[in-house]
Amino acid sequence: MVVPGSQDKMYYPPDDLQRDAHVPDFNSYLTQYKKSLENPEAFWKEVANEFFWKTPATGPMLQYNFDVTKGNIYVKFMEGAKTNICYNILDRHVRERNLGDKVAYYWEGNSPDHHMTITYHQLLRQVCRCANVLKQMGVKKGDRVSIYLPMIPELVYTMLACARIGAVHSIVFAGFSSESLCERIMDAQSSILVTADGVYRGEKLINLKQIADEALHKCREKASTSISKCLVVRHHTLMTKSGATCNKLQTPWDSKCDVWWDEAMRDCPEECEPEWLDAEDPLFILYTSGSTGKPKGVLHTVAGYLLFTSLTFKYVFDYHHDDVYWCTADIGWITGHSYITYGPLANGATSVLFEGIPVHPHVGRLWEIIEKYRVTKFYTAPTVIRLLMKYGHEPLQKYDLSSLRILGSVGEPINPEAWQWFYEVVGQGRCPIVDTFWQTETGGHVLTPLPAATPMKPGSATFPFFGVEPTILNEHGEELEGEAEGYLVFRKPWPGIMRTVYGNQERFESTYFKKFPGFYVSGDGCRRDKDGYYWVTGRIDDMLNVSGHLMSTAEVEAALTGHPAVVEAAVVSRPHKVKGECLYCFVTLKDSRDFNHTLVEGLKRLVREKIGPIAMPDFIQNAPALPKTRSGKIMRRILRQIARNEKDLGDLSTLADPKVVEVLFSQRCEAAA
Repeated sequence: MVVPGSQDKMYYPPDDLQRDAHVPDFNSYLTQYKKSLENPEAFWKEVANEFFWKTPATGPMLQYNFDVTKGNIYVKFMEGAKTNICYNILDRHVRERNLGDKVAYYWEGNSPDHHMTITYHQLLRQVCRCANVLKQMGVKKGDRVSIYLPMIPELVYTMLACARIGAVHSIVFAGFSSESLCERIMDAQSSILVTADGVYRGEKLINLKQIADEALHKCREKASTSISKCLVVRHHTLMTKSGATCNKLQTPWDSKCDVWWDEAMRDCPEECEPEWLDAEDPLFILYTSGSTGKPKGVLHTVAGYLLFTSLTFKYVFDYHHDDVYWCTADIGWITGHSYITYGPLANGATSVLFEGIPVHPHVGRLWEIIEKYRVTKFYTAPTVIRLLMKYGHEPLQKYDLSSLRILGSVGEPINPEAWQWFYEVVGQGRCPIVDTFWQTETGGHVLTPLPAATPMKPGSATFPFFGVEPTILNEHGEELEGEAEGYLVFRKPWPGIMRTVYGNQERFESTYFKKFPGFYVSGDGCRRDKDGYYWVTGRIDDMLNVSGHLMSTAEVEAALTGHPAVVEAAVVSRPHKVKGECLYCFVTLKDSRDFNHTLVEGLKRLVREKIGPIAMPDFIQNAPALPKTRSGKIMRRILRQIARNEKDLGDLSTLADPKVVEVLFSQRCEAAA
């Protein structure tokens, strides 16, 4: 796959990493990859042998249909097997591997004064107690439990308690609005809601219980709510010495419905027999945004998800028993499900669980935590990297980051400038970067470097993970060989792929399989270079068609962020009388840089040089900040409407800071009015 002597700048894994690596070089990767495609039965059986099965599989490891013209789409993995994911990621380590005293999580709160260490034995006890609480509340196998909690240990306890008793957890990010929470509770038809009284996010106190109550009120207005009980965690950082919630927070209370977590847990036994589940029983529902605006409930199942998250974690982060791993995501997103909870725990790993934000109470908070816990593997998002880039090298110089061995990027394609800064400044030129591409729907990494095996190209997700077979199609569904650009699709399933959209198989099939029968359609554009490396170019709906030429937003954004004055950029299309569409660019400048005519002309020239005259932007607007969701994703729909001066923006509840929109409207390019 790799052409020796490629013209592109390559970054190679360090020798000391290769010595003990699970996949020590590129030839080892190719051998295992070939086996995973040619003999998937043997490949996945070997992985499955590491786990406990109450009943072994009776059928083939993998059965599927990806072709809508041949009937319903389905994926079945290890049919006939029975297991429990909670048993495999907790009991197995405590009872069979003698890891009870090993640290599962170092919890680090919003304030550096708040921290806690949780061993595997303590985690198992708390999960069993919570499972017993849920059972006392009437939760049974197959029931849905909505969880609306901040990044506190109780979030992990609750999701694993659900997994233990066969309930299906539906975690809603604790930054979502009451409307978003209501919509997700109603779609999942949950019987229990687990929330907290409140949480500090930086300096801001958020009354989560009030938002949860508003959501339940909305549910009752729209239909009779399915929620019978609301279990409420007292966030211990908000409590006074007497055990009451601090005065700043007025916790609304309904004694018919609401139950305090600590009171319910107090007398519950610390043992709870796991429910043995079929391999294809549902594990969780996680909602992701849909093109129609109505969220899709992505459904993952027990056995395939366990094996895929475990294997990707082990190989992609080259996990070893003495590692301290930190993923900065929130468990409310798929990254937190797969690579804070299930993947690391399946491997018996020690992780950092972080409640705070990157720049509170100071801009060196992340580096301080890496130094404190001697973090070896650090996984974060390009938006976090770009945020910290704004503050330069200085904050890092106060801290010892020498423990770091592998860096990771997740959430969106990383622009080369941010990649270089991450590699040179944070990793000090010695830590490979695993630039991972995957989705809520894929369950785990599908395109990714392996840290000791894959020569890296900044901005490329490189090659497919084991068992994953990508290809690139053109608009007519024809496969493109060699160097090519088009739709990224996958030829067959891997164990961790989603099974359906909860309650809506038709939407599942039409969203992911209808456009190109026989393939899972990712919705992303992709380029494969002459060396076989894959470069994800952004969502297909973020593709720009200018004068009949298809361009990706990521490509233009990478050119703009290559300018020394620009820290972040977002590009959208705007109607044009001659070209059909033209480029409207929003740029965020580094501190102390002025936005002026000279800068605009320089940026246009840079895009022309990097991509060509066809990509030269018509409009470049100053953007002191970009509209983002609380997970850091740029909301391009809003940017498109600002570019077109459309004031009716619809629902802005998922925006982290709605005030950004007013500022951007006030600074629109005059020529675009």
